[in-house]
Amino acid sequence: MSVKKLSLLDSTMIIMGSMIGSGIFIVPAAMSRELGSPLLLIAAWLATALLTWLAALSYGELAAMMPKAGGQYVYLNRAYHPLVGFLYGWTLFTVIQTGTIAAVAVAFAKFSGVFFPFISEKQYLFEYGNFKIQTLQILAIIIVWILTFSNFKSVKRGALVQNIFTLTKVGAIVFLLFAGLHYIATSPSVAIDWKMEGIFNALDFVPLFCVALVGSIFSADAWNNITFTGGEIEKPERNLPLSLLMGTGIVLGIYLLINLIYLHTLSFEAIQHAPYDRVGTLMLQTIFGDTGLYIMAALIMISTFGCINGLTLSGARVYYAMACDGLLFKRATKLNKHQSPQFALIIQGIWTSLLTLTGSYGELLDYVVFAVLLFYILTVGGVFMLRKREPDTPRPYKTWGYPVLPALYIVLATVICVSLLIYRPEFSYSGLGIVMVGIPVYIMSRLTSRSKPILQWKKTEKP
Repeated sequence: MSVKKLSLLDSTMIIMGSMIGSGIFIVPAAMSRELGSPLLLIAAWLATALLTWLAALSYGELAAMMPKAGGQYVYLNRAYHPLVGFLYGWTLFTVIQTGTIAAVAVAFAKFSGVFFPFISEKQYLFEYGNFKIQTLQILAIIIVWILTFSNFKSVKRGALVQNIFTLTKVGAIVFLLFAGLHYIATSPSVAIDWKMEGIFNALDFVPLFCVALVGSIFSADAWNNITFTGGEIEKPERNLPLSLLMGTGIVLGIYLLINLIYLHTLSFEAIQHAPYDRVGTLMLQTIFGDTGLYIMAALIMISTFGCINGLTLSGARVYYAMACDGLLFKRATKLNKHQSPQFALIIQGIWTSLLTLTGSYGELLDYVVFAVLLFYILTVGGVFMLRKREPDTPRPYKTWGYPVLPALYIVLATVICVSLLIYRPEFSYSGLGIVMVGIPVYIMSRLTSRSKPILQWKKTEKP
């Protein structure tokens, strides 16, 4: 996968398209209930922005240093041990990437139901005992495969689809922002109570605040997906870190502004109790009446379609890298005539479809929150490991504020992980269990693989 076809614009669009899904229009409701204060809601989004940017700064160094297909999987391999990289790839395939694609595809289908009522959780095409296939699930699977097949052609074509839908969704979000700002300017303002009496008296304030960050962290997640396509980016030593900083910065700025508009157009109580947690829909209904329901449905359909494409395009590159290291289906090492990892895309689509049919993808994502943060911590820690072990390796980009800023991220993310272990043990330990299951799978893969890894570093790099 040595053909460089993704420009800085393409890379930035993939990041933005992968990050912006349906979460920003939904998670503020649950976060508001957990935090109980408008000021803490904004503080939570600011904390998420800080965490994401701190991580992106460190990933930029690793991405410029190792512009290879597989991204984070490759970084963990080199910084620690192939087992650590495999456990990340294993968790990505079983839950993180495929589960997210399934969840976002179902969100697309749900909002399609606003225009086509027969697409619903209550409309069944097949029933056998407790197993039921909904029209909603079928549409979600169709969307998954449309975008899987689309990415067979070439990474440039996938990037073109991503650019079109990212620009469209950003345009739609800008419309939402201006509609909200116009409403705020021309309507009686909503009184916001910024006070937080008694909140800081609670000894468990910090862990509870950390637990509430789960929604915002996942709404801002998938920014690291661009590193999976590192081998196909033009001037990766420059464009990878730059796209990470630009893409995450733009999206996080949009997220913060949207939350401020929510607070100025809706009462905090209305946000807490929005029907089905659809805060964005409630806001547009407040501004446009019933027409707002259709506007938001269209916006989310555009947003989720682009998000699915970005996740589909990038995830398959990790499975390709794992297969080249003899840790996944050998056939996944083959590229089609367009230099696209077609078989990796297929197995990703199959597993995503199964998760969609089981309906368990939502729970799986809850289980893996802890695991995702754990791998982020390990990857940022990889900057320290490689600086010590490979001080002379060329680094076209170096992490700003090293070692303070990477260390700050590790400390903050570790506090969140500990909080999740204490307050959400059922999800955290289950997520850790999913990761641990990968250990015997890794051992079996090594025992059955007789070939040396296909992916080799250049001679100027240390293995």
